[in-house]
Amino acid sequence: METVLPVRLEETPFDPAEFSWLWFLSTATYGVGDVVTTIALVRYSAALAEGNALLRAVIESFGLSGLVGMKLFALFACLAISLYGARDADSALYYGPPAVLALVGAFTTAYNFRLLVG
Repeated sequence: METVLPVRLEETPFDPAEFSWLWFLSTATYGVGDVVTTIALVRYSAALAEGNALLRAVIESFGLSGLVGMKLFALFACLAISLYGARDADSALYYGPPAVLALVGAFTTAYNFRLLVG
C-alpha cells in the first residue's frame, strides 16, 4: 500500500500562521535586507566589492539581476526544503532553512550596513 503524503500545510503537524511568520522574517532579512544592502555596496562603493566569490562572479557575469537571481534561488530552495520537512513532519527540516536564512540575512544586512556607513 502506498503512503499518501499531505499536500496542504494544514494537514501537517505545523501551524500555517507560524510558517508564514518564519518565512516573512527570512524574506525580510535575507531576501530584502541583504539584497538591498549588497546592491548599495556594489553599486555605490568603489572601494568595496562583493566578498562572496560565487556572488562576485555572478555579478560580474550577469550584473545585479544575477545577484537577485542567486538570492531568489537560495530562498526558494530553502522554502522547498522547509515544505518537504513539513510534509515529512521533520522539525529540523521545517525550522532549519528559515532560521538559517534569517540569521544569515540579519548578520549580512548589519555587516553590509556597517560597511556602508564607514
